[in-house]
Amino acid sequence: MEDQKLTVRAVERALDILSVFTDETELSLTEIAAKTKLHKSTVHRLLASLEGKGFMIRNAETEKYRLGFRIWELAANLSQSDDPAILLQPEMERLRDSLGETISLYVRDGEERIRIQAVQSNQAIRRVAPIGARLPLSVGASSKVLIAFAEPEVQRHVLGALEWAGTADREAFERQLGEIGRLGYATSVEEREPGAAAVSAPIFNRAHKLVAALAVSGPSNRLTLEKMKEHAPQIIEAATRMGKMLK
Repeated sequence: MEDQKLTVRAVERALDILSVFTDETELSLTEIAAKTKLHKSTVHRLLASLEGKGFMIRNAETEKYRLGFRIWELAANLSQSDDPAILLQPEMERLRDSLGETISLYVRDGEERIRIQAVQSNQAIRRVAPIGARLPLSVGASSKVLIAFAEPEVQRHVLGALEWAGTADREAFERQLGEIGRLGYATSVEEREPGAAAVSAPIFNRAHKLVAALAVSGPSNRLTLEKMKEHAPQIIEAATRMGKMLK
């Protein structure tokens, strides 16, 4: 039993190492150890195993590591028929071309939201949205949507589990949820970062299960509350159309 626990822990640590590359292309042994909070000797041993299996590649000149080709081989086998990030991209591009702002797709993962797809605005001053970014569920238009339209038990769990530090106000957040449910969309202005605004609507699949949050984001001086209210019907319509494409 003890050997089994050690094996599972080793797998968890290896996955932690792979996960730090969601925001970085190359990292040194020291940087990986710092990000994972693991001893360098442990990281070195796991990196050697990952490299041997093709999941990591070590640059001999810089001694930095990057994801190996094995990762891309696995990614190539993702089902495109039911993957929202792939299936909905053309619709996201159409919405971007119509509204002129950055379009993102978010899903909930525990007490965080993950941007699984993004189509960047073509404007010179724009909201850059890196795919794979993890963001807190306590702030932002998409966070509100992912909670407001979740199943009641999920909503209660998430609200109870979130950390409400800094500017995040749980009472104010909860007061907004009912209104968001009535309107069918949520807005945010400079909640997570200065100068940024967003409007978001839920995407339900054909079984009426919440799948993702569709968001339009941009500079707050251009994407004003008035402008977001003006865009809301088109965003809701796009989200409804996208949902009909999902099983």
